[in-house]
Amino acid sequence: MRGDKVGKTQSVIGSGSMRITLVVSTISGGGAEGVLTRMANYWAERAHEVTLITVGSAKDDVLPLHPGVRRIGLGLMGHSPHVGAAWWNNFRRLKRLRQAIKVIHPDVVLSFIDKTNVLTLAASLGLGIPVIVSERNDPRHHDIGTVWARLRRLLYPQATAVVVQTDGARIWAERFLKSHMVHVIPNAVSVPDVVRNGRTEIKRPGWRIAAMGRFAPQKGFDILLKAFAQCARKHSDWSLIIIGEGGERKRLETLAVELGIADRVSMPGRMLEPWRTLCGADLFVLSSNYEGFPNVLMEAMACGLAAISTDCPSGPREIIRDGVDGLLVPPNDVAALAGAMDRLMADATERQRLGARAPEVAERFSRDKIMNLWDELVSRILRDEPIMRPVRFCAKDYQPGTTP
Repeated sequence: MRGDKVGKTQSVIGSGSMRITLVVSTISGGGAEGVLTRMANYWAERAHEVTLITVGSAKDDVLPLHPGVRRIGLGLMGHSPHVGAAWWNNFRRLKRLRQAIKVIHPDVVLSFIDKTNVLTLAASLGLGIPVIVSERNDPRHHDIGTVWARLRRLLYPQATAVVVQTDGARIWAERFLKSHMVHVIPNAVSVPDVVRNGRTEIKRPGWRIAAMGRFAPQKGFDILLKAFAQCARKHSDWSLIIIGEGGERKRLETLAVELGIADRVSMPGRMLEPWRTLCGADLFVLSSNYEGFPNVLMEAMACGLAAISTDCPSGPREIIRDGVDGLLVPPNDVAALAGAMDRLMADATERQRLGARAPEVAERFSRDKIMNLWDELVSRILRDEPIMRPVRFCAKDYQPGTTP
C-alpha cells in the first residue's frame, strides 16, 4: 500500500496537477476566509483540481472564486439553542463533511480555523488522506471553549501538518505536537494592481484616520475611540472611519456619543473594495488586543499609509518595522495609542516618511513568496516525504529585492 501511495503522489507531482480540497466555515468576508479563497484561486489558476467546501451555504458567499474552483456548501451553519442540539448539529456536519471528502477523494485536505479544523480531522479519520490544519488566530488568547480546546489537543496530533502564522503560535503548538509537524507560514498581502501603481482615491477635504475589522472586543475599537477622543479637540480637522461590522456596533456607536465625537466618526459597514477608502486616508490604526496575522494592517501599509499598531500577540511586530514604516504601542493602553496618534496627526513629514516605506510590505509578504512555502509543504506531503525540517517563514530574512 505504501508503495502504491508513493507512486500515485509522484505521478500527481510529475503531471503538474494535484487534487486539493479546502475547508472553512464560510466565505462571507472574514480575513481568514479571504486568505483561503485567494489560495484556492491561486491553485486553480495553475490548473490544479481545487474544491472549496464550507460548513455554511454557498448562498452566503461574497468573496470571488476562480471559475475552476469546485464549490460545495453544506448549508449546516446555524445557532444551537442547547448542548444537545449542538452535539447533534456537529454530528451532522461531521457526517456530511466526511461524505463530501470521500466522494472527492483529494490528494490533500487543507482546513482553516480552529473548530472547523477539529471537524475536518474527525471527518477524515481512517480515510488515508493527508490533512493540513491551520490556526488563523492566536490560540494563546482566542478562547474556543473547554470542549473544543480539548478536542483540538486530541485531534491535532492526527494531522499531517499544523500551520501557524507566527513563532509565538508555534511555541504554543509545540507544547503538544512534535516540532516537525508545526510550520510557520504567515498571510500574503493582497492589494489590487492599481494600488501598486499609486494611490487612486481623490483626497477629500480634511484629514482621516482609517481602521478596519470585525466589531468585536478583540479588535479594541473602544480603545481607539477613547484615544481619538483625546486627540480630537487638538486636531479639529481630523476624522475617523472604522470599516467593518459585528455585534459591538451599538456599543461603539453609544461610546462615540458619550465621548462627544460621534460627528467625527463614521462606521459605514463592510466594504467589498476597502482599499479605495484606505487609499484616501492619511493614517491607519490597528488597536487589537490580539491577532493572528492581521491582513488589514498589511493592506493599509500596501496602500502607502503610515500605520500605528498595538504590539499585540501576534503578527504586528513581524509586519511593522517600528520607526521605519510604522509605530508600535502597547496593547490596551489608551494613553500610549493617543500619544502616537497625536504625534503623527501633528507631523505630516513623519507620516510621509513612514508611508513611503510602508508599501514594501507588499514585497516582503508577496503572494508568490508565501504561496511558494505552501507549495513546498504540500509537495513534500504528496511525495510522502518525511518532514524533518519544518517550513518556516522568518520576516527578517525577507527584505525588498530578495527571493525566498
